[in-house]
Amino acid sequence: MATQERILQYMREDAYKPLTIEELVSVLKIRKDEIGSFSAVIDEMEKAGYIVKTRRGRYGIPEKMNLVVGRLHAHQRGFGFIIPDNPEIQDVFIPADGMNGAMHNDRVIARISGKSSAERSYEGEIIRILYRANKEIVGCFEKNKNFGFVKPDDPRIHFDIFIPGDEMNGAKTGQKVIVEILKWAEKRRNPEGRIIEILGRKDKPGIDILSIIKKHNLPESFQYEVIQQAEKIPETIREVDLKGRIDLRDHRIVTIDGEDAKDLDDAVSVQLLENGHYLLGVHIADVGYYVPENTPLDMEARKRGCSVYLVDRVIPMLPPKLSNNICSLNPGMDRLTISVFIEIDKTGKVVNYDIKPSVIRSSERMTYNNVTKILEGSDPELLKRYDYLLEDFRNMKDLCNILIEKRKTRGSIDFELYESKVILDEEGKAVEIIRKERTLSDQIIEEFMLICNEVVAEHMYWLNIPFVYRVHEKPDPEKILILKNILHNLGYSVSKMREIKPKTLQEILNKVKGEREEKVINMMLLRSLKQARYSEINLGHFGLAVKYYSHFTAPIRRYPDLVIHRIIREQIQGKMTQSRQKYLNKIISNIAKEASERERIAEEAERESVDLKKVEYMEDKIGFEFDGIISGLTSFGMFVELENTVEGLVHVSNMLDDYYIFYEDQLIFQGERTNKTYRIGDPVTVRVIKVSKELLQIDFELVE
Repeated sequence: MATQERILQYMREDAYKPLTIEELVSVLKIRKDEIGSFSAVIDEMEKAGYIVKTRRGRYGIPEKMNLVVGRLHAHQRGFGFIIPDNPEIQDVFIPADGMNGAMHNDRVIARISGKSSAERSYEGEIIRILYRANKEIVGCFEKNKNFGFVKPDDPRIHFDIFIPGDEMNGAKTGQKVIVEILKWAEKRRNPEGRIIEILGRKDKPGIDILSIIKKHNLPESFQYEVIQQAEKIPETIREVDLKGRIDLRDHRIVTIDGEDAKDLDDAVSVQLLENGHYLLGVHIADVGYYVPENTPLDMEARKRGCSVYLVDRVIPMLPPKLSNNICSLNPGMDRLTISVFIEIDKTGKVVNYDIKPSVIRSSERMTYNNVTKILEGSDPELLKRYDYLLEDFRNMKDLCNILIEKRKTRGSIDFELYESKVILDEEGKAVEIIRKERTLSDQIIEEFMLICNEVVAEHMYWLNIPFVYRVHEKPDPEKILILKNILHNLGYSVSKMREIKPKTLQEILNKVKGEREEKVINMMLLRSLKQARYSEINLGHFGLAVKYYSHFTAPIRRYPDLVIHRIIREQIQGKMTQSRQKYLNKIISNIAKEASERERIAEEAERESVDLKKVEYMEDKIGFEFDGIISGLTSFGMFVELENTVEGLVHVSNMLDDYYIFYEDQLIFQGERTNKTYRIGDPVTVRVIKVSKELLQIDFELVE
């Protein structure tokens, strides 16, 4: 019986021409009693998009037929891009008239029609929709006399959904609803659906975030069997749990997290050895010990992929019984961990390491703010309270600086970005937005987790065992060329850009450090890179400039970390048999792919929840004036970012003191009469003139 791999291997041969199923049966020597199963495999492969069936009933692989298979990323202006399944193929631009009824996130097949000179990418037309991603859509209902429409919350779904009179389910105008699609869009006809759930009035407190949860199909609770399994887990460590573990309960080990963190899955320790080297200990909660493979807990964690951190809540990957209790490294409590001890010399070189299952008892639950104050010596009370840890914290600081310098030397890209923290009142309304800066203690934990993830990945790579790597591939040369031109127009010489090395990009960031356009260029450079993802193949990490990298340090909130913990413990305990490796090789690719997809959904939901509250915060600021910098330029206007990280648009139609022309090659707006120019990074003063929570849009006008 021919497997999917064997069929694909045969179709990828240079001499292969598309064949009918009868011809495939003949050339692959399929027995008569296997023809039914073989046909089922072919059907399954066609539905998945691995192979394509032509109008004449012949099968071939997409790349040999001028076709591409992937996920559609739609734009609110009607066009879209296909992100191919094959990471070696660049994105394909789909014009609005080539979408053919496909919606955002649908899995599709497109025919390549040629190059798009404007986008400098391939252009195509969608010819087949393999999987509909939007079977249920969240939106706002508007009722007419005998029918209604739902306007989707997601502007990338640019169809209003028609609701017949007998499918409205009692919905009223202005309510947020969930609509199930009954008929998909066709030429000159909107999709049709029925209301299956009414969330509430759009202006009611909490409905905005609930809409985001529903829109992204995020889970709101755990199923009964998952909770039941979690409840059976002992709340304390038993003697049987300590078998095969090193006892570190008398070691000085601390957690360092944010003030409001509850899932403390990493702890650290640092010693200065007699030879002048540092012994870094990274101790990570052994979550896999409590989550056996293929149990309800494990399957739910895999389905969720990661915890989602929305602006007002956390949607955890695991029930609180694990994430906030037995797997959280709370101070003074015995906890099961996997410890990675790394000996590092004064140059940052790893000279030795060891990975062991362990049991720890965290000495203190430290916060980033308090550790920073201790290291700065700015709080006598904290210095006195934690005097027995002062030497450890100083060693952590010194080792952190060594590791930072080591990364800089090898060319690791270090983006100077900051996050927004939205302060909400009791009803969930945004009352303040704070720009969060990276503190020294943030950097300490970042550096320790980075080196630990690197050591674990390299260790497992040389053991040649199935594994999940965190990979970041080289950027597309065309995107780098576009970035080079933009930087040149901003006055930065980047002659070595063709080498596409991380060190070259870091040199650019060093040049702009402290300049007014620093944030903008950091963001532009970040957007020119590919997104990091999970893979069963070690492809290295371009941004970090390392050959081996993994996600090992957060198994409470990331499923790949949980999986590799399980693999590491099995290897240490001698349970990694040939049959086990064979099984892992079958499932690991799908685990990596699913985790990458869930991570994208989580990031989008998190970003949208913050953006929503930023817009909400600005709703009562109409007429207010703010200072900001130009963060982006397009043909229709310029984006301005305020000091509090809120971003809005100055539409070209609101630039009234002159007629402004956009010069794309120079990335400037220039007044036809006054010759006044606006560039990225220029400081401006703006006035708020319009705020739309539905469109997540803020409009500014310039103040002279």
